[in-house]
Amino acid sequence: MSLPVIDMAPLFGREEAPKQALARRIARACEEVGFFYVCGHRIRTDLMERLDAAARAFFALPTSEKARIDMARAGGAWRGWFGLHGELTSGRPDDKEGLYFGDELEPDDPRVRAGWLLHGANQWPSEPAELKPAVAAYVAEVSRVAEVLIQGVSLALGLDAQHFQRTYLAEPTRLFRIFHYPPTAPGAWGVGEHTDYGLLTLLLQDEIGGLEVKGRRGWLSAPPIAGTLVCNIGDMLERLTGGRFVSTPHRVVNTSGKSRLSYPFFYDPDFTAMMTPVSADQPIRSCEGRWDQEDLYAFQGAYGDYLAGRVGRVFPDLKAAVSTSSPGLIRPA
Repeated sequence: MSLPVIDMAPLFGREEAPKQALARRIARACEEVGFFYVCGHRIRTDLMERLDAAARAFFALPTSEKARIDMARAGGAWRGWFGLHGELTSGRPDDKEGLYFGDELEPDDPRVRAGWLLHGANQWPSEPAELKPAVAAYVAEVSRVAEVLIQGVSLALGLDAQHFQRTYLAEPTRLFRIFHYPPTAPGAWGVGEHTDYGLLTLLLQDEIGGLEVKGRRGWLSAPPIAGTLVCNIGDMLERLTGGRFVSTPHRVVNTSGKSRLSYPFFYDPDFTAMMTPVSADQPIRSCEGRWDQEDLYAFQGAYGDYLAGRVGRVFPDLKAAVSTSSPGLIRPA
């Protein structure tokens, strides 16, 4: 079995019949494996190339230069660079380093003033100068892709196209990462088995490959396909659909002998949106056997509560430092 490739171009048009046909394909992919490739997304190739070149230039810098924007400097905003093995998956250090970005918020933004976790200003390196404009331009374009694609998800569930926007996405949580995976040592993982937290992840990956998805019959390779993004659904979309759409475990191992870069964009609910199901009478699938032994359907509260707990496990030292200095940061005010 391989992951389906879905052309999302009809979602940019006005005709309803092609949108409904596409929605059926999205539903099938989300029910069966929770992953699919998307083409027809309209992101310019030259922009992806600019982003890749700037990111490679940054990760080629000496550690002392990258550390000028260490995540610890951003406090509860959790933005900037972390070094190799600085992020944990299931308590085990990942064989990667990375950059964290989010919506650029001014100090007088009410969410920043209230001390909300993951809200604040980005940290930008002085070199390469091209990184900041490349990231900003790419995030603007991939955000538009996510906004359109979530309409297809709404239609796939038999809802009107604006249901998710109206119910869960008043101020979506948009997070962008750039990960650098050096060649993986024997027995190590670039990132171990995990699921994503929110609604949709849109992944741009380079030509190296290494992404693996846990299908019903075992692990599947998800190699790069030129001109596509990999889309997968997150924990909260599984919860909101009662398990009809599956948040599928995935992992990365880089055995190529070369450096690998990937660019995941997370399009997730409003921090304060309550995670109430799309339908009150939908059946709920059992979470028994889930990779982390957690019951998604037992969670009650706003998306920010769920996200804060998850990110705190990924960076436990940073969470401890933030909560000690400002105890109110771990939950939205």
